[in-house]
Amino acid sequence: MSTAITVEQIIEKLPSRFNPEQATGLKATFQFQLSDAAPFYIAIADQQCTGQSGEHQDPDITLHLDEATLIRVVTGEQDGMSAFMKGQLRAEGNVMLATRLSKLFSGHKR
Repeated sequence: MSTAITVEQIIEKLPSRFNPEQATGLKATFQFQLSDAAPFYIAIADQQCTGQSGEHQDPDITLHLDEATLIRVVTGEQDGMSAFMKGQLRAEGNVMLATRLSKLFSGHKR
């Protein structure tokens, strides 16, 4: 991939990469606290996904990572579990939700 992806583009594209069939019965808010970019969150409910910049008042899970790790995970270049094991990702709250992220969003849409 030659063009750089920004956090804004990720927020914009997440709904189009969303796999609603993987979200049956799921109602959750994922907060992304980036060490080198603005925070944002995604809310999933009724098999729909919305992205919003800023901080959610009461997220189900908060993921702490840097922008480069976020981009690798959402593009499918790196598995979220691998980022966690390497210390590139830290999760607070319902950490089991983090294991569902890769199924909820499809990677490699280029």
